[in-house]
Amino acid sequence: MRNAGSRAGPYPNPTMNVGRFVRGGLRLAVMLAVGVALLGSVLFVSPRPANAADAPTLRMSPQATPPKTARLKATRPKVTPQKTKLPKIMGVRVGVRGTRTRIVLDMDQKLAFDFFTLPAPYRVVLNLPEVSWNLDVNALPKQKGLLTRLRYGLFAPGASRMVFDVNAPVQVKKSFIIKPVSGNRWRLVLDLTSTTETRFLETLAQQRARERKKRVALATSTPQSPRTATSRPALQRKTAHSSKHIIAIDPGHGGVDPGTIGRSGAREKNVTLALSRTLKRALEITGRYKVVMTRNRDIFLRLRDRVKVAREAGAELFISIHADSVSNHATRGLSIYTLSEKASDREAAKLAAKENKSDLIAGIDLTAESQDVTSILLDLAQRETMNQSTLLAQDLVRELRRQVRLLPNTHRFAGFAVLKAPDMPSVLVEAGFLSNRQDERNLLNRAYQRNLARAIVRGVDRHFAGVEEASAR
Repeated sequence: MRNAGSRAGPYPNPTMNVGRFVRGGLRLAVMLAVGVALLGSVLFVSPRPANAADAPTLRMSPQATPPKTARLKATRPKVTPQKTKLPKIMGVRVGVRGTRTRIVLDMDQKLAFDFFTLPAPYRVVLNLPEVSWNLDVNALPKQKGLLTRLRYGLFAPGASRMVFDVNAPVQVKKSFIIKPVSGNRWRLVLDLTSTTETRFLETLAQQRARERKKRVALATSTPQSPRTATSRPALQRKTAHSSKHIIAIDPGHGGVDPGTIGRSGAREKNVTLALSRTLKRALEITGRYKVVMTRNRDIFLRLRDRVKVAREAGAELFISIHADSVSNHATRGLSIYTLSEKASDREAAKLAAKENKSDLIAGIDLTAESQDVTSILLDLAQRETMNQSTLLAQDLVRELRRQVRLLPNTHRFAGFAVLKAPDMPSVLVEAGFLSNRQDERNLLNRAYQRNLARAIVRGVDRHFAGVEEASAR
């Protein structure tokens, strides 16, 4: 009997064939898997060469460069603010023909304008939009026909003004604009003629009636809350919890009011502003004072508004900076003034009268002001403030005499309207005489300004030390 396992024939055992086939398939699958893995490592893994210099360099076209995935910080384009270009006044000319005085302004563009006249002294006031003045101050017309002299400057934000002093009652007979012709600029023309006092006052009354009508219309069209209409801001005086004393610095004059003119042409309004800015920095750098400026650019500000700015800021001291001018060019030196009903001398009285005309010089109608505004009569509360002002002046003089030349009888008294605040010690510093060449040079010198400012700071320090010592008693 034959063994089944040894059976021979043309066909193998079916069971054995299936097993071999399965085993062979498994071996083939494993080999394929290993081969695929090796091929993937070659295709998708770039081994770092031992020497980076031996590595092949692959160049890709810009289009094929893969996008960066790093987050980019968004940047906003820098925008440079554009300064508004102001219209320019290029020249002022005056001509006389018979009884007519013609004033011509050369301009780079057409401008809106209006005008009015004022008495005591006689003036013609021309209002313009805010402009840039390209004028030679040393070549301005004066003493020609009806014109005595003229002034110009920034009267308020967005508004410029020219004031023409005239030697008689006048009327503006004609006013018109001439377009550029044959290379000329735009021209604004005012034709002035003399008139009678009666006619002048009649015109003035009509002007005031129109102004009152405008004010009434404005008041009725702009409703105010009861608080806005009746309340006034409370003074923010330094308390035990605050860290800094508040000082108000008042650069004298400004805008349409140039102040006195120096021997070399320096204008008081520019000298006082430069010195006030230097003093502001000197006070603030100590860390003991906060400073408010009544004006910080070349702009006109009424006397009462200067005091208002200081009081609304809660200032504890008010320092008004000025420079004087007298006919005697040899006179020089600094002086300090405080308020008094009676002037200490005739020169002090004349100076106060001149400084109190600042509003009038700028073309303000003072004839309608109440006695309360224009007088300098003092109440009892103000007398205590006057005493403190005197002590402040004395402290300043003690420090200033070590640093600068002083005028004899340095501390003087007069009725300055700008010193009239009832609750704020106030002094007016006449820093020197622009009519004296040496004083003028000093006041225009930066180093001198800094030395003067430091001396004032020491005087202010001395004053507050005395106040605190008196309070501690």
